[in-house]
Amino acid sequence: MAEKAYKPRLIDVYKNQVVPQLQKKFAYKNVSQIPKLEKISLNMGVGEGTENAKNVDAAVEELVKIAGQKPVIRRAKKSISNFKLRAGMPIGCSVTLRRDHMYEFLDRLISIAIPRVRDFRGLPIKFDGRGNYNFSIKEQIVFPEIDYDKIEKIRGFNITIVTTAKTDEEAFELLSAFGMPFVKKS
Repeated sequence: MAEKAYKPRLIDVYKNQVVPQLQKKFAYKNVSQIPKLEKISLNMGVGEGTENAKNVDAAVEELVKIAGQKPVIRRAKKSISNFKLRAGMPIGCSVTLRRDHMYEFLDRLISIAIPRVRDFRGLPIKFDGRGNYNFSIKEQIVFPEIDYDKIEKIRGFNITIVTTAKTDEEAFELLSAFGMPFVKKS
């Protein structure tokens, strides 16, 4: 007998709660019109990578633990002498999550990592005009996968959530339905 494959909790939340909620609010005629998550990108810039390439390796290791997927090392496109940067030097890393990995990461982000941020008052409501959301985490240690004693330096990273929403309002409702802790509108 085959074992049942693990399915992220947020997939069920999307199908059973988010879809009916959005369909009711925006009166979609077709289920395909309902916005959904497309991908989540994590980008970590490592400025001190110009002096020591081991810093980039440490950032890659941390992003592997956070995302559960191996990131791509990003290299400088052109040389900038003021920053002692030559073309081709490693200066950061990024990873793109899709499908189950994406939902799993979003669940950990909303339920575990964001509540651990010090003095957290909510995420700003700033979308890009096309239904995508971008924000940054200042410390990678808010994720429980990162061992505080083994890190060399506190690093932040950017998180971009790409949706199929046509407007910012649709994207806001989609992410709010998942439980994204936005700043309360006054």
